[in-house]
Amino acid sequence: MPVMSNVTEIIFLAFSQNQNVQKVIFVLFLLMYMAIVLGNGLIVVTIVTSKGLTSPMYFFLSYLSLVEMCYCSVTAPKLIFDSFNKRKVISLKGCITQIFFLHFFGGTEIFLLTVMAYDRYVAICKPLHYTTIMNRRACGLLVGAAWAGGLLHSLGQTFLIFQLPFCGPNVIDHYFCDVHPVLKLACSDTFLVSLLIILNGGSISVISFVGLLASYVVILRSLSGRTAEGRRKALSTCASHLAVVGLFFIPCSFVYMRPCVTLPADKIVAVFYTVVTPLLNPIIYSFRNTEVKNAMWRLMGRKGTGEGK
Repeated sequence: MPVMSNVTEIIFLAFSQNQNVQKVIFVLFLLMYMAIVLGNGLIVVTIVTSKGLTSPMYFFLSYLSLVEMCYCSVTAPKLIFDSFNKRKVISLKGCITQIFFLHFFGGTEIFLLTVMAYDRYVAICKPLHYTTIMNRRACGLLVGAAWAGGLLHSLGQTFLIFQLPFCGPNVIDHYFCDVHPVLKLACSDTFLVSLLIILNGGSISVISFVGLLASYVVILRSLSGRTAEGRRKALSTCASHLAVVGLFFIPCSFVYMRPCVTLPADKIVAVFYTVVTPLLNPIIYSFRNTEVKNAMWRLMGRKGTGEGK
């Protein structure tokens, strides 16, 4: 527990105290969470079991889907469970744990999206050397680096919060614990901590975004000499990736790349990067991809045949 803390639990105001609104929230978020787990889980199983989806792009996609499931599971189940309770609480230790895993999986997702942009750059701009550069060992190291980067980012954010004293109040206008709303509860000067939190989260977002932007500028320039069909296929893949990047980075930037203040819109914006992006990931990345769709049909066909026997 943080030093000199009298607070033992945090109370969420969530979205509404109205029982009818709470019922709507329960049904809506339960359906979305089930769709996230089923959709992303199906992608992971399909890629792992399919012999045709062996390229690095699908290797990274399987890990992205895994991270999306984990990321959403940090906040959505608690929100669904709280919709039954008038008093929505979490222990202080549980709150800090939630912050740790939120930033661990969120940071890992940022790094994975950057790795996927680099993969597309190599595939489109250096096609003759693609299999040599993006070999199995290199892909494994890149995924490992993404997990390690997410862990280091999360440890930094969590440590900054953990060493603060909390002596009241203990109510936050949010539906999960995050650094900005929890920071407001600290009973000490948090200017330096706020600055370090912004630098930690902001530097990762800015460096990753610049890397993504640079890779796609190079990719678009390299397409000028391609055939129309080659440009179409390359742009289709890149457009899917850019859609996910936009859905994730824009809301995250709104929340984390500003002074540590909370706004009424934060809860709605948080829904986009914790729920909507994981929900749309299977649709944007996979259900528009013919190879993935065919592999899914083959997977379900094998299961159907096995059940019928």
